[in-house]
Amino acid sequence: MDKKQKIALWYALAAFGLLVLFQSWWTTARTVAPLPFSEFQSLLAQGQIAEVNVGPTSLDGRFKTPRDGRDYFTTNRVDPALAADLEKAGVTFTGVQESTLLRDLLSWIVPVAFFFGLWFMVIRRFADKQGLGGMMTVGKSRAKVYVERQVGVTFDDVAGVDEAKRELQEIVAFLRNPADYSRLGARAPKGILLVGPPGTGKTLLARAVAGEAGVAFFTISGSEFVEMFVGVGAARVRDLFEQARKAAPCIIFIDELDALGRMRGAGGPYGGNDEKEQTLNQLLTELDGFDPSSGIILLAATNRPEILDPALLRAGRFDRQVLVDRPDKVGRRQILDVHVRRIRLDRAVDLDQVAALTPGLTGADLANLVNEAALLATRRGAQSVTFADFSEAIERLVAGLEKKSRVLSPPERTRVAFHEMGHALVAATLPGVDPVQKISIIPRGIGALGYTLQRPTEERFLMTVDDLANRITVLMGGRAAEMIRFGEISTGAADDLQRATEIAREMVTRYGMDPELGNRVYAPPRQTFLGAVMPEAREISEATTREIDLAVRTRVETAFAAAKRILEARRADLDAGATLLLTREVITAEDFPALTPKAAPANP
Repeated sequence: MDKKQKIALWYALAAFGLLVLFQSWWTTARTVAPLPFSEFQSLLAQGQIAEVNVGPTSLDGRFKTPRDGRDYFTTNRVDPALAADLEKAGVTFTGVQESTLLRDLLSWIVPVAFFFGLWFMVIRRFADKQGLGGMMTVGKSRAKVYVERQVGVTFDDVAGVDEAKRELQEIVAFLRNPADYSRLGARAPKGILLVGPPGTGKTLLARAVAGEAGVAFFTISGSEFVEMFVGVGAARVRDLFEQARKAAPCIIFIDELDALGRMRGAGGPYGGNDEKEQTLNQLLTELDGFDPSSGIILLAATNRPEILDPALLRAGRFDRQVLVDRPDKVGRRQILDVHVRRIRLDRAVDLDQVAALTPGLTGADLANLVNEAALLATRRGAQSVTFADFSEAIERLVAGLEKKSRVLSPPERTRVAFHEMGHALVAATLPGVDPVQKISIIPRGIGALGYTLQRPTEERFLMTVDDLANRITVLMGGRAAEMIRFGEISTGAADDLQRATEIAREMVTRYGMDPELGNRVYAPPRQTFLGAVMPEAREISEATTREIDLAVRTRVETAFAAAKRILEARRADLDAGATLLLTREVITAEDFPALTPKAAPANP
């Protein structure tokens, strides 16, 4: 029953009620005669009254013979003494009944309203704390609806994900002109799953699709479907799709789909989560039940596709999976172009150089980087944001905040200076290693007493055996420098050892780079990327495990020996660089020419 039919039904019921009231009043008016009390006394003296019903404030009765066609009468009582005096004076009189309707209503309504209001406030506050919402809205969808003027995001605001944008432009074309899009019999995909690491712009892409298409945009998080009451999530899914059908053409965007679509387990009667499974089952049913030609497109985003239920990813539900990956150097430059529109940028800033210094950062990281650079420029009272501000912001993101209040003793400062200079000189000597940009012995972050910042010269997607071995050697350079200068090691290389061991183990167990262990994988498989079933971990014998441990140890020890040989050959540079670093605390390759890359000896 639609809204108009409901309104018509209420009108009919109201008219029927009024008709019944009118009929009751008309019947009473025709059969019951109202009498003044004085006339009642006169008729009583004349013997015209057949019977009387005495009430507290009124008299009702019947005439012996009808008067004016009426058999019954009613009159209000008057005090007998007063009635006698009025009768002697010949005055026509009648009683007036005091109306207590309002008083009676208030005596009932006010207490009920007070206690109901108090109860409602307590229940509402409890529901808000528990995230349940109102009593009548527990099964309602919490999806927020945006239209084009509220979205305000287009593809021009999205950069660094050109392939994903091209995939989604088909959706925009379909929503704008469905007939032309389907002229060859093609249909738009029912659902599109945006997959990628956090901060890569999945939600921004979905909003841009809605902004480009100019349609209603329903957005909701997967966690908002699931509540403590069983069945609420399924009801909200039904309500969401019902709202979408009324607002078509539109886009439904479910963020963090893994909170809703987690793989169902065979937990039996004592395991699993019935509420989540019911919600997922309802979502699967809704995906099967709507036709994309009606103008409803479902978008979802997740950074954990490996835990999604396979039934959710099959063809006919989420037909297309779009990868939104970390941007490359060109993509990072495009993202920076978008975000620097909001700040006053110095003309001398080379954004290509900034993009080269930020490998691995996502769009959200770059937005934070631009904001940090603007804050640093504002703090020092500059008129515009310079490259130095970007460089300092990168250091804050990578190494943490400077802690100049952490004062090191002179022996500790000397050890840190030699440690960092050891990293830098080994990196400057070995081929194919990212050049050193800056060295600092100012403590940063939680435990970093110093750091060496390297600047990548190009994007790299493949690493050879020598490349990985050189990385381990650079990591061991700090420990080797301490051994050469002080004849002993310290705890300052703990993080270096951790990273070097991880690289060496990956080389041996995952990449098959150890000639003695052969070309096979010994590490358990990583989580799959698009929801396939993960195979069981391979069994490895104890003898093979020992060989792996020996191979990892050999690679780390070989790298340490190589770093030590390099630094012994460049002992003069090591001492001079450490002395300069102790004096300035922060130096660059321009300050110390020995940090420029040189031809390296053969890597053992």
